[in-house]
Amino acid sequence: MSELKPIGLQLYTVREALAEDFEGTIRKVAEMGYIGVEPYGGLPIDLNDAATLFNELGLQVFNSHVGVPEGDGKDALLKIAEAFNLSQVAIAYLPPEKFETIDAIKQSCEQLNQANEFAKSNNLKLGYHNHWWEFKELEGQPTLDLILAELESDIFFEVDTYWVQAGGIDVLSLLETLGSRAHLLHIKDGSLDPQDSMLAVGTGKMPVPAIIQATASSAEWYIVELDRCKTDMLTAVEESYQYLTSNGYAQGNK
Repeated sequence: MSELKPIGLQLYTVREALAEDFEGTIRKVAEMGYIGVEPYGGLPIDLNDAATLFNELGLQVFNSHVGVPEGDGKDALLKIAEAFNLSQVAIAYLPPEKFETIDAIKQSCEQLNQANEFAKSNNLKLGYHNHWWEFKELEGQPTLDLILAELESDIFFEVDTYWVQAGGIDVLSLLETLGSRAHLLHIKDGSLDPQDSMLAVGTGKMPVPAIIQATASSAEWYIVELDRCKTDMLTAVEESYQYLTSNGYAQGNK
């Protein structure tokens, strides 16, 4: 296996704790051993204050989730990129109806292509973070094939491995198809029912060891993200870190 890749945390995971005590929560994340953090649009404190704290604690900011850069979203994206000195950002979400038909998918891809042009004009690489509704079959055609045909080739995929599997697609096959285009991977675990809350990584049904092995040469970061959790969230965040690092799946600071 290639050299271990660093472990990060998508901060949306701990959004409730951040709203109550941003600095204290971030310090806990750093103390757990996480090497980096991935912000999201709507952090509950000033972006520059957040960046100062991350720098103080040695937490790398390798990417951020952003909204579609349309209207006010353009300024929001640029402010996030500037505050954290980013070279890449990922659109966090397009709603399910954007992927319900072949025509809707083509329109969504065009929307992402336009966003990519804006990002490139500001020296940023653009990615897209999936949920469970993007990858399926429509009219006998895998939507992944359609998306790859319609999207500009320099748009990367931040693959949410759990949502792929929960959506009924084999995540290992998808990762093989995407190869180096999927250099950021969200790692989460649970029952694989999209309606269920999640579990600490290593305690659910996800084939985490196989995912790590399959992406050992292509991944740059493994990012823990739990949208919601059946157990205490900060405990699950720490247990996820311990599982990934103690088993030699990712590199942490401890």
